[in-house]
Amino acid sequence: MTPTASHPHGPRRRLLVVGNGMAGARTVEEILARGGRDQFEITMIGDEPYGNYNRIMLSHVLAGQADVDDAELVLNPMSWYRENGVTLHAGDRATHLDRFGKVVTCESGRQVPYDLLVVATGSNTFFPNMDGLREPDGRLGRGVFGFRTLADTNGMLQMADAHDDVRAVVVGGGLLGLEAAYGLRTQGLTVAVVHSPTHLMNQQLDERGGRVLRTEIEKLGITVHTGTRTTAVLRDDHSRVTGVQFADGTVVDTDMVVVTAGIRPNTEFARAGGIVVERGIVVDDQMRCEEESSIYAVGECAQHRGEVYGLVAPVWEQAVVLAEHLTGANAHAAYQGSRTSTKLKVAGIDVASMGVKEPEHEDDEFVQFYDPRSGIYKSIVVRDGRLVGAMLLGDVSKAATLAQAFDGKLEIPADRAALLFDLGDPQGADVAADLPDETQVCNCNGVSKGDIVACVHDGADTLVQVCARTRAGKGCGSCKGLVADIVACAAGGALAEDPAANWYVPCIPLAKPDLIAEIRRRDLRAVSQVFAELATGGREDATAKMPLASLLRTVWGPDWVDERGALFINDRVHANIQRDGTFSVVPQMKGGVTTPDQLRRIADVADKYGVPMVKVTGGQRIDLLGIRKEDLPKVWADLDMPSGYAYGKSFRTVKTCVGSDFCRFGLGDSTALGIALEERFQGLETPAKLKLAVAGCPRNCSEALCKDFGVVAVGDGRWEIYVGGAAGAHVRKGDLLATVGSGEEVLALAGRFIQHYRENAKWLERTYDFVPRIGIDRLQALLVRDEEDIVTGLDERIGTAVAGYRDPWLERTTPKSPAQFSPALPLLPLPQVPVR
Repeated sequence: MTPTASHPHGPRRRLLVVGNGMAGARTVEEILARGGRDQFEITMIGDEPYGNYNRIMLSHVLAGQADVDDAELVLNPMSWYRENGVTLHAGDRATHLDRFGKVVTCESGRQVPYDLLVVATGSNTFFPNMDGLREPDGRLGRGVFGFRTLADTNGMLQMADAHDDVRAVVVGGGLLGLEAAYGLRTQGLTVAVVHSPTHLMNQQLDERGGRVLRTEIEKLGITVHTGTRTTAVLRDDHSRVTGVQFADGTVVDTDMVVVTAGIRPNTEFARAGGIVVERGIVVDDQMRCEEESSIYAVGECAQHRGEVYGLVAPVWEQAVVLAEHLTGANAHAAYQGSRTSTKLKVAGIDVASMGVKEPEHEDDEFVQFYDPRSGIYKSIVVRDGRLVGAMLLGDVSKAATLAQAFDGKLEIPADRAALLFDLGDPQGADVAADLPDETQVCNCNGVSKGDIVACVHDGADTLVQVCARTRAGKGCGSCKGLVADIVACAAGGALAEDPAANWYVPCIPLAKPDLIAEIRRRDLRAVSQVFAELATGGREDATAKMPLASLLRTVWGPDWVDERGALFINDRVHANIQRDGTFSVVPQMKGGVTTPDQLRRIADVADKYGVPMVKVTGGQRIDLLGIRKEDLPKVWADLDMPSGYAYGKSFRTVKTCVGSDFCRFGLGDSTALGIALEERFQGLETPAKLKLAVAGCPRNCSEALCKDFGVVAVGDGRWEIYVGGAAGAHVRKGDLLATVGSGEEVLALAGRFIQHYRENAKWLERTYDFVPRIGIDRLQALLVRDEEDIVTGLDERIGTAVAGYRDPWLERTTPKSPAQFSPALPLLPLPQVPVR
């Protein structure tokens, strides 16, 4: 056993936290905030192979509203653990607890000793008994997913992206189920929700509220089955999901099944170690496990006074109490349980609930407002002059007031309707001013009004600063309006303009054009140089590395200094990482045109390397999925085709129709123009991925009207150019930028638009956000009419950029580092890409 290390303030005790989810990481944050780094050697074990992330944001990732590297998703990146002296064993699972020897053994064989142990293993998806749900070895069958982890989310996204017309059935119509259904629907899937109770979200809503919610969900194109129990997942002879069967024998066809039938505390580790477990791990008011002196539990795995909590607000309260107790900051700290209230967005619909759902006693007062046409339902239950329950759907503007009344901190008005509607009452900042400091404003991250006010008094006077420091509004986002009112009130008036709102990265106080000018003036070619000379205090910011690396490649092309640590894994190996640790390889097929020789080589490579899936993409290319990292250089060499850039924030592909070559309706040679566009701009670094299309006539077979840059032939040699279109999670028809008379003009205007986008868009800002933000009139003035004399400069800079093109797959002969293509096997066996 490792001896306890010495420290200037005395020996530090070894604190081990099993679980790196939101509860475990929040507990460590609270301990560090109370001087815990001087008291403890902190070690954490997490079975997922990355830092702590916000599980509430998974629905945003599934809906395409956030990316896996989004700063609001990642709460504690890997750098945070290093910076705070926390040892993290990521991608390993704690399997055995020796309470007497005070040692935890991991699945990898690693043994971690401790003086104090915190179990924060969270909860698992509950999978009801259904035929066809699992493989014979107990694993979930192919095409079946939970909705609990990033791996679950990525698996669903991969399957949604791998096929056209994918159908999904979500089993469970609670919060998670509806979020999953909404996310899959935004990805273009046909979605049905199956819920065994008689109405949706029955844990939070009464029957009438559930009826209103169902109407709103069905407006999104989601089919809803309530009062229906799913008994079987049906499969074909190849084990592919074909449908689900209900208890009455009804069958619904589907390709994917998502199970969101509830959660159960994850107590296996604790139970096997001899800790007292009932529904959850039994703890006292200091979160200490029953009959234990040095073992604690926190979060969804813990059972306190008979209650197990599945909401984040109680978890934050538990984390504070445990941190106060362990550090000695408050010897009287005690967790008394939580009165749960929720305020959140469900499939884009605002919902708030607290206490009882319906009257339970004869003399309970019950006030309802029911307007299914507008999707609004409100109700309150008052007992003996106190609010004991409330429900809001569609309009949650009174949620903060109701929460205060529910907690007994606000007197109930004689006119009970005033609790549900503004009847001449103060609004906005006036309401914010009247709220007590202990009012919990952000349920997702446990932020009170007092926290926000203290943050403002500590120097933060903008909404962005306050949200960044307190994490208020970083979950479902339903509280941002109230947060803004509180900030304005605490700052003594209107919200101050946030100077950082236009910074390209948070740590450098420069807008993107000014940052580019400084980089050129100082000849900064490495991310570390930019940090050293331009960042506040010269301090590096991990979240700024990738956007800065992208910007340097935009400014200097191949002459930037390539620092591997500044790049995401996709950019380091020039392939798209998959959920099982393998990669996908997409060779270039200009304009979607290929040759028999290229097809033979692709087929030979697929056979030679045992590629599990060969997939035709929506961008008219062929994707080889399941390539091992160490095989990438050999695959590229055998293909002998250029990179298709399907992995990066860059120019991706140009989709074309047949055009005038073969089509009876073709008005222009769309294929030749698409190839010319792809040859000119291939691989260009851009703030976010860039997809193009050329259509040979207004029938728009290549979907040019909904691309980042789309071109449509309209006859007589003329082409219409559209920008800012989208057809993924966001659907937007592009704006007409110009009509030109030749393919050469299309190429010129494409270069100007792309270069202007490269130099002025925010990091990860797609053109469907960039174009409306700038305005099509403004873009026409700048790029078409050249009213500010910038076209010559744009033409020169895009010319320099395209002249510096080099196929990144040529790195197979000269790797950038010894580890670039070395094996990277996961520590744990992960689900493999299915063989088709």
